[in-house]
Amino acid sequence: MGFIQVAITLIIIGLLVKPVGSYLVKVFQREKTGLDRVFGPFERMLYRLMGVREDEAMGWKQYIAAVLLTNFVMMILLYLVLRVQSFLPLNPDGIGNMPAAQAFNTAVSFITNTNWQSYSGENGLSYLSQLLAITFPMFTSAATGFAIAIAFIRGLIGRQDNLGNFYVDIVRGITRVFLPLSFLVALFYVFQGIPQTFQGAVDATTIEGAQQTITRGLVATLESIKNLGTNGGGWFGTNAAHPFENPTPLTNMVQIISMMLLPTALVYAFGLMIKNKKQGWAVFGAMGLIFLVMLTVVFVSEYRGVPALDAAGLHGNMEGKEVRFGISESALFTAVTTAATTGAVNNMHESLTPMGGFVAIAEMMLNNVFGGKGVGLLNGLLYLILSVFICGLMVGRTPEFLGKKIEGKEVKLAAIALLIHPLIILAPTALALATPAATASIANAGTHGLSEVLYAFTSGAANNGSAFGGLTANTDFYNVGIGLVMLFGRYISIIAMLAIAGSLAMKRVVPVTTGTLRTNTPLFTGILIMIILVIGALTFFPSLALGPIAEHLAMPQ
Repeated sequence: MGFIQVAITLIIIGLLVKPVGSYLVKVFQREKTGLDRVFGPFERMLYRLMGVREDEAMGWKQYIAAVLLTNFVMMILLYLVLRVQSFLPLNPDGIGNMPAAQAFNTAVSFITNTNWQSYSGENGLSYLSQLLAITFPMFTSAATGFAIAIAFIRGLIGRQDNLGNFYVDIVRGITRVFLPLSFLVALFYVFQGIPQTFQGAVDATTIEGAQQTITRGLVATLESIKNLGTNGGGWFGTNAAHPFENPTPLTNMVQIISMMLLPTALVYAFGLMIKNKKQGWAVFGAMGLIFLVMLTVVFVSEYRGVPALDAAGLHGNMEGKEVRFGISESALFTAVTTAATTGAVNNMHESLTPMGGFVAIAEMMLNNVFGGKGVGLLNGLLYLILSVFICGLMVGRTPEFLGKKIEGKEVKLAAIALLIHPLIILAPTALALATPAATASIANAGTHGLSEVLYAFTSGAANNGSAFGGLTANTDFYNVGIGLVMLFGRYISIIAMLAIAGSLAMKRVVPVTTGTLRTNTPLFTGILIMIILVIGALTFFPSLALGPIAEHLAMPQ
């Protein structure tokens, strides 16, 4: 039964890839859509207020400057709201101001589409903060990732340094994609029982006669963009395991579909925009096969459980899982949220079997199994460029992709984008394990404790935001450390990839010959998968061997 549930969900996602991908192409190539009459006048008014000309083109340096400027200004505003929230309206529960280090971490987290939370949402934020400092950047950070991916594609197929206009791209992403979808999904969530109210917490008497405080809020609004934007931050501390965030199996399925909908569709849109559907499907196939292998591992691991539970007559690992979802939907949610770098959780990853935890960490380390909004596609194309370069060296030809030569400049920039990811994961993890104040936050000793710290920095670097649990992250060390990792993980690779796009945009297209390496074949898909896995293993296997793999091997078999 569990397998059937998973299969149905994946089939629905597969059926939506082409229509949603085609719609995305229309949105960002500014073709006519049914929403033109609804949002067109509002967009034009917004452009006039911002002083933006719709047809004004940006080179890669201008595009990066616009991204960094807008994100920096929004981050400062988010920080200020969190620091003075007790003095602002819409605070019915009297929540106090957030401390400086935690406010820095939170502002960085939500502006980078990470949504790591070192606080419990229902106790740490006012309603105004939930709206302005959490829900608002969920839209802008997701649209920013989309805009960057579209700009990179324009550079691949362009003939001049013109990546489009960032301000137009982000506005159209919000108005034409995220707002309409979020509105529909939020209505469905309210129908399923997720709260949507400005009223504060209420006191209730339980069946046993005890008093209980029930927190409410604008949960449906946040929940819809949380998954559609691959954000992941929850209104409540237990995230999608909380019955007010994810009350039914139907909401659970919609959340899984929402997380995968746009990342998968964007890969198909890539094939349409470069006018080479086979190339898009080749990238999609590589990502899809890795995802299915990872899903199988966590699915089987959780169903097999652990020997200690088997000895007690309990088959399958239900620890940390909600009964209303069961093992199958929990395993699928785990694979999806770390593949799409969303970070939402409907079960506690701390309680996964060692190999189930391995999957969650490994997908974030690869950071290209569909990945988050835009950035996942960029990371997939990064490995594609490296694969083309390596294959070109093997056959003694100058490597080419889409008719443009991949030369030293592009490879150096790709190397920067590739190496920064393991650097900001492994170095802070080593520092944390060598710092007494940081190790004091670890709840479990041995290999599992190492996995807790490794997971935290991997989650920050991959802009995922989920937590392994067991790690007390609300300390100055982790708030500042993970905050810096989130910044570096988001923007260094973005700058490098847009620089590659600007460089490729200026290159002339060389004619295809019999010696040209075809990158849209099943053979190349296999090569791409091998390059991803080999580089990932060489980079991260030692740390994984000390963490979840060692924990798995230490269990009595």
